[in-house]
Order: sequence, then structure tokens, then C-alpha cells
Amino acid sequence: MQQQQLLDESEKHSLYALDEFFVKRDLLFNTFKWGSGSKRILITHGWGSKAADFSELISALREIPDTEIIAFDAPGNGSSEGELSNLELYVHAVAAIIKHYGKPDVMIGHSLGGITNVMAVAQTGVTPSLLISIAPLIRLREHFEASMSAAGVSPVSQQVYLKSFEEVVGVPASYYNQYDLYQFDERLNHLLIYDEHDVVSPYAYLQKFLATRPFIKTINHPGTGHERIIRLPEIINEIVDAIKSVL
Repeated sequence: MQQQQLLDESEKHSLYALDEFFVKRDLLFNTFKWGSGSKRILITHGWGSKAADFSELISALREIPDTEIIAFDAPGNGSSEGELSNLELYVHAVAAIIKHYGKPDVMIGHSLGGITNVMAVAQTGVTPSLLISIAPLIRLREHFEASMSAAGVSPVSQQVYLKSFEEVVGVPASYYNQYDLYQFDERLNHLLIYDEHDVVSPYAYLQKFLATRPFIKTINHPGTGHERIIRLPEIINEIVDAIKSVL
């Protein structure tokens, strides 16, 4: 009910993102905007998620004066067109949003949305005043393997999937890791919020990533869980405070 009411209060728009791997055409995806202030906040959801999953966060962000908040359902997710999705499609969607709405002052990404935003900043050259990553994926291949193992997929079938992924996308799943893709330094104001017990985005990968990037600010919330971390009032307050400090 709360999610639908929030969507009903938004200004809706549809954009296109190219699916270069599966259907090989532009897919229509839906954006939602609240407010018309001079400071723009963009929210990128994770795999199998949607804009409305950030309803608690969006409601809190709407209380910040002079802001415009944009969220979207990536192609293949939520209300948007497409049966399948992929990371590059997410990146194309963020690039289309930036082209249509303009440079975001703040970019927030959860899970797959975290690596999406990193790639979008690198590809578009648009640097936000603050990048917030919440439980970001660090190594995509390992995430695939863990998800398939949890679903009972055999090692042989996993290898078949990973091989087909490389054939379709043109690079192995191991290419999509933030160890290599993240080429920024302290000039990018980056806050990373995580749960050291997160089983979806394991801390071991994050710890190695952060060891060579001490300039990234971090907040640890042990035991919150990969999905619940975007809904807890304490974390939402931290995000709001961080945004207020740069706007």
C-alpha cells in the first residue's frame, strides 16, 4: 500500500535502454521522480528488485529541501519491459537517465546497483558529489556461483551457464569485478554501507577491495541482511545525514 501510494505521487516517464545481448533492441523502462528541486538524487536498485523497494528511503529523502529524487525499474525488473536483465543493461539505463534528467548530485546503489553506478560514472564521465553504495556486489562471477549453489544447481551446470554467459556477453563473468572496474581515487566522495555477515555480498571480497582504497568511507551494520539493509531507519538516517552534508 505504501509503495503504491509513493508511486502514485511520482512523476512518471519512460526511457529506452539497449539490450545488446538478448533481444538486441531498445527496451522501454520506467522512471519515477519526486520533487523538482535543484539537487538531484538517483537511486539504482539491485537484481530482481524495483524502485518501490526503496519506499522508506525515498520518503525520508523527500524531506530534504530543494531535491529531485529519481528511481527506476531497470529493464527486466518491476514494471519495465523485458524478460531478462543484465548488468550492462542496468548501466545503459543509468546513462539514459543521466542524459534525460541531467547530472545527479548524489547516486545511491544497492547490491548490483552499486557496481552499476561505478560503471556508469566511469562510462559517462559524470561524477556525483556523493556516491553511496549499499551492500554492493564486488565479484559478479562469485555471486552467480553462490546463488546457483544455494539453488542446488550442480557444478557442471554452473560451468555451462558461465560458459554461455561469456559467449553471449563477450567477456567472462569474472570481468565484472570492482577490483578492476573501480579506477577512482579520493576525489570521488564515496560512502559504502555494508553488513560484514552478508552472504550475498561476502565481506571477504569487500575487505580485499577496501584494503587498497582506504579513502572510501565505510559503515558496518552487522546482521542487518542483504535486503533489509535498505529499509532500516538507522541506516536511512545515516544516508540522509550524509546527503545533507554535501547538498
